[in-house]
Amino acid sequence: MNLPMKPSNQQLRPAGLLSRRSGYTLIEIMLVLAIIAVLLGSGIYYLAGNLDIAKERRVEADLTTITTQLKTYEMQNLFLPTTEQGLNALVTQPTTEPVPKRWRQLLEKVPVDPWGTPYGYRNPGTHNPGKFDLFSLGPDRVESGDDIGNWEAQK
Repeated sequence: MNLPMKPSNQQLRPAGLLSRRSGYTLIEIMLVLAIIAVLLGSGIYYLAGNLDIAKERRVEADLTTITTQLKTYEMQNLFLPTTEQGLNALVTQPTTEPVPKRWRQLLEKVPVDPWGTPYGYRNPGTHNPGKFDLFSLGPDRVESGDDIGNWEAQK
């Protein structure tokens, strides 16, 4: 007994229709890529300002860390490094007066700010008389009104 077989969906469609609808057209692909490019571009535009804010936050965190190490240096030696000795005194033992008697290395290397400039140090400070100034020159890398320093935290 032979039963008639049901024709499949492929047999019912015209031959040309199956091959044309089996993938995406070039226009559809280009449209999707254009939408993705617009979304990425707008996302980058909105995130651009966040990079500057992140760098400023890193400077504030670095200033706190360096200040802690300077206070540790002061507790061990009963004085802070001079302006001439600078932050190098936290990395290598100073050979100029005053030479610390109980020196030990507190930092692996002299820290630099997010813009690639070493942090500034003055003792006694111009912004903090009787204390020290610790600061980043900021994105312009020159001493000006946009510098970020430990005097900002004391306002």
